[in-house]
Amino acid sequence: MARRSGDCMRCLVIFAVVSALLVCGPALYWKFNKGFVGSSTRRNSMCPPCVCDCPPPVSLLGIAPGLANLSGTDCGGDDLELKQEMEKQFVDLLTEELKLREAVADEHSRHMNVTLGEAKRAASQYQKEAEKCNAATEICESARERAEALLIKEWKITSLWEKRARQSGWEGE
Repeated sequence: MARRSGDCMRCLVIFAVVSALLVCGPALYWKFNKGFVGSSTRRNSMCPPCVCDCPPPVSLLGIAPGLANLSGTDCGGDDLELKQEMEKQFVDLLTEELKLREAVADEHSRHMNVTLGEAKRAASQYQKEAEKCNAATEICESARERAEALLIKEWKITSLWEKRARQSGWEGE
């Protein structure tokens, strides 16, 4: 058992050392590489400074000269409505937004009320039609029951007459 825990401990130590080398190894490599490389070797490996005759970068003024005159303060200066709108206070704008939302909500509510009224009218009309149908069904059912009762009564009378006719000598068809 002691041998087993010693083997396990040795594996853990090896694992910890390997993990530390994998994490810290690249940074240490570059640090030592940079420190050990002599200054003469570095000077030889460095490029000479570049001489650039590149044109200056194109500015926005060169592309669109009219854009340089624009600023946030004179934006829409010629438009009276826009100027008045921009001068409104933030609270006024919020109040106006709330009023617009209230108007939209009122319109939506009105539309829903109209739709609800139409649905109630349609439901009432269907209810009336259903009541008419039920009344007609009841009338038909009572008429059928009366007809059935009359038919039974007629059968009884017919059988009575047929019985009397057979007693009188009638042979039937």
